[in-house]
Amino acid sequence: MRQIIECVPNISEGRDEAKIKAVTDVVETVEGVKLLDVDPGKATNRTVITFVGEPEQVIEAAFRVIQKASEVIDMSKHSGEHPRFGATDVCPLVPIAGISMEETAAYAHKLGERVGKELGISGYFYENAATSDQRLNLAEVRKGEYEALGQKLVDPDWKPDFGPAEFVKARTSGVTAISARDFLVAYNVNLNTTSTRRANAIAFDIREGGRVKREGDPITGKVVEDENGEPVRIPGKLKAVKGIGWYIEEYGIAQISYNLTNINITSMHEAFDETCKSATERGLRVTGSELVGLVPLQAMLDAADFFLTKQDRSLGISESEKIKIAVKSLGLDDLKPFNPQENIIEYMLEDDKGSRLIDMDLVAFSDETASESPAPGGGSIAAYVGTLGVALGTMVANLSAHKRGWDDKWELYSNWAVKGEAYRKQLLHLVDEDTNAFTKIMDAFGLPKGSNEEKTARTQAIQDATKYAIEIPYKVMETSFNSMEVMKAMADMGLKASISDAGVGALCARTAVRGAYLNVKINTGGLKDQAFVNDILARAQEVLDSAEALENEIMTVVESKL
Repeated sequence: MRQIIECVPNISEGRDEAKIKAVTDVVETVEGVKLLDVDPGKATNRTVITFVGEPEQVIEAAFRVIQKASEVIDMSKHSGEHPRFGATDVCPLVPIAGISMEETAAYAHKLGERVGKELGISGYFYENAATSDQRLNLAEVRKGEYEALGQKLVDPDWKPDFGPAEFVKARTSGVTAISARDFLVAYNVNLNTTSTRRANAIAFDIREGGRVKREGDPITGKVVEDENGEPVRIPGKLKAVKGIGWYIEEYGIAQISYNLTNINITSMHEAFDETCKSATERGLRVTGSELVGLVPLQAMLDAADFFLTKQDRSLGISESEKIKIAVKSLGLDDLKPFNPQENIIEYMLEDDKGSRLIDMDLVAFSDETASESPAPGGGSIAAYVGTLGVALGTMVANLSAHKRGWDDKWELYSNWAVKGEAYRKQLLHLVDEDTNAFTKIMDAFGLPKGSNEEKTARTQAIQDATKYAIEIPYKVMETSFNSMEVMKAMADMGLKASISDAGVGALCARTAVRGAYLNVKINTGGLKDQAFVNDILARAQEVLDSAEALENEIMTVVESKL
């Protein structure tokens, strides 16, 4: 899975548009990074910048932001309502997809070390990147703000995690706090009421902080205090949730505005579901919800799985169908249309969407294959045939999952459909990757070959590209063969009326294995590494033999049931 992180640097400038633009412009100088949002605040004199991409590219963009901010912002002249101590005040990294918090924290440390060494800017790691418990909380790290840095930087207890322990550079740039933190979702739930008080009551039911405990009447009763004179609180139902009720004049309804501070602890669908229960108990109804900003793809897929499971329906359906189910189940289109391409982070990054083979319709794909261009060729077609094969097996599993009278077995078939869908996505990726492998070879042949060094580099590039062009069809073989387990299971126990579909799926998968095998063999012809050739041909032959044997086994079962 592609690794994606988000970066949300806050710079200490919210009034001078030219300075803000100078900083945000550097983000887009890094290839592969997408600038998602720039949110300046005049009163706070602070701008929140949001961009995403793969980790190395994102920390490069973050480095350039910190560098440029230190050049255009003079902290000795800064004033604003928000706490601050640096030109780039905070720079959190947020794991989005394919990456753990621990890995993200490692990138935060890498960024900080580079900022300290190359820019001479000091700073601290906080939250999940913190080097001590004392530095976990940003408020503690930033205590005293810019004005206290002269004393703080030379205090042994507050020696910077990176950069010099002196105020020289910090006089104008201040210091920077870098972290790894969880993704925060701003999420509003819509109610069929105009009452802010009732919306707040539900918010207090749900949010982690709950409500203040009172004697007698929960609204007007005397506040109960502990031995220290502090109000006693009744915790809400969900952790990592902040919430408040308000009235939205634009829509003429009350909403509950949530901040989900860790969607790994409390997800959107959990917050929505619990809000529905609390609203019903209070005589209200949830009409839908609203996502403010962006959300990771996985959050939407998890929501779809949650609601499908409640219906005892198969989870092995396409990603696009899951997005539709999540949108409808959460009512994300209640107030205005919900556009996945604008609200899901991963989709915002798909700049190449529409240029891939798998984005073509069937006629266009056929036309492209039949054209004079050598790609797409047999490798891509083998991968696509394999995709169709396992799609049929997945279809049989999904049909079986909701057959009347088989309700007690829906989860069994759902699990097979989920397996099939995973194979299908892998093979779809390989349709384009086989063509990309061919392009790599062509690019390698196009390298200069004037000097001896250039000739050596060109030869090595050709050999590396050729190996890749062998490995991709081998991966098609392996994946197509593995996918046959779905067709075998469906031939054995799937819906009898669809037995022929399981058989056709097996035939397609075996065809994909054999077709990809031909591409493995032909591409080994130009490779000098004979040990590699011997090894992969032996493994490819083994996969081919196993696929043909499994095809015969499946077809025997299919024929016996026709």
